Amino acid sequence: MARMKLKTLREMNDNDLSGKLSELKADLAKVRSEQSKGTLKKHSGEIRYMRRDIARILTILNERKAKAQ
Repeated sequence: MARMKLKTLREMNDNDLSGKLSELKADLAKVRSEQSKGTLKKHSGEIRYMRRDIARILTILNERKAKAQ
């Protein structure tokens, strides 16, 4: 999974961001389950970046929601 740039995230609409968010959360859950089993090898450093990408998307969605009010 490639890391998301803030510029590309801001260009997406809310539906695309929501879809990306659910995709990232599913990937993170999968990687965390592999980590807890002890079978995670290749993606051990990506957990941090997945969490940060999720936080970026949530921040953008919350900013847009606050701006609309």
